[in-house]
Amino acid sequence: MSVLSGKKILLGISGGIAAYKTASLVRLFIKAGAEVQVIMTPASKDFVTPLTLSTLSKNPVHSTFYDEQDENAEWNNHVEFGLWADLMLIAPATANTMSKMATGNADNLLIATYLSAKCPVYFAPAMDLDMYKHPSTLESFKALQSFGNIMIPAESGELASGLSGEGRMAEPENIIAFLEADLSAKLPLKGKKILITAGPTYEAIDPVRFIGNHSSGKMGFDIANQAADQGAEVILVSGPTHLKPKNGSIKLISVESAQQMYEACHQYFESVDVAIAAAAVADYRPKFVAEQKIKKAEADFAIELEKTKDILASLGEIKKNQFLVGFALETENEIEHAKQKIRKKNLDLIVLNSLNDEGAGFGKSTNKITFIDKDFNIEPMPLQSKEAVAADIINKVIAHYA
Repeated sequence: MSVLSGKKILLGISGGIAAYKTASLVRLFIKAGAEVQVIMTPASKDFVTPLTLSTLSKNPVHSTFYDEQDENAEWNNHVEFGLWADLMLIAPATANTMSKMATGNADNLLIATYLSAKCPVYFAPAMDLDMYKHPSTLESFKALQSFGNIMIPAESGELASGLSGEGRMAEPENIIAFLEADLSAKLPLKGKKILITAGPTYEAIDPVRFIGNHSSGKMGFDIANQAADQGAEVILVSGPTHLKPKNGSIKLISVESAQQMYEACHQYFESVDVAIAAAAVADYRPKFVAEQKIKKAEADFAIELEKTKDILASLGEIKKNQFLVGFALETENEIEHAKQKIRKKNLDLIVLNSLNDEGAGFGKSTNKITFIDKDFNIEPMPLQSKEAVAADIINKVIAHYA
């Protein structure tokens, strides 16, 4: 999955012949899963039509502060555009537009929006060879980059004038690749490897029946998706569930029993930086598993159980530099039981769930947690969606490495 997926991208188009390439650029953004809004300078409409770009982006295209044909029309708020975007790209960035960007000459909607943007701003220059090398253009490059803007270098090739040389706007595919590489390199968990467990385990009674629980696995899958979106290499060990990772980079290892989960975790634990044990692992399993389906015969039937291996405790015993996160689902004396678990299992952080909290527990889309770290600092969190809870958990990991 592209790092651009889910991103809100504001595309600014200025008036150069390379503007015709922006139709392909918008299409590639949409294909990558991004949401796109387009702002054009009035001159750019001579090279590509707003209708084309609005059709491809599935959003209205704006080029003026208000609709001069409609005296009752609302104005296009450049501040709102600037706050909406996760990133802004100005392509093509002509010499004229870059000069206005550098000097703050906000005589059109695009420049006013640029000056209001709180997000990272990229610009892809496009002009003829001599213009590209002119001292005033070079000063614009220098000024814009000193402001923190990121330049996507022009390419060499045949230019509209018939000359050949530097100044050709980077091809849309190359712009996408540049953005993906730059964004990926800046993700806070880039270079980190995270092991996450999710879902229930099923402990066989016979070939048909099992001992299990109501865990859907959603919490663990949401954590895995958040970690991968922040640049981590994620190994997700999951018990039986219908869920699939949303981020295609996640390595999913499907298991059924607590023993299989134990073995998978120990296979990878030594090589990871972080382990987050979100699975609801069975504490007991049948001591003897029937080879054939047990028939309904006796009025009373007993199953002898034995303890499963404690995966989290076993990882705590061999932990070196790993940041180890556990979960605790409690119904009474929640804080004290969670603290005992931190000590007993050598955890760095525990995520406490209480079944006494409305909206928390298995099979729900929400969760209410309390963070307790190894120094017993307690941080209760509000009731949130499991996606928001997952983001909070991953932010704790990010803060650990900050």
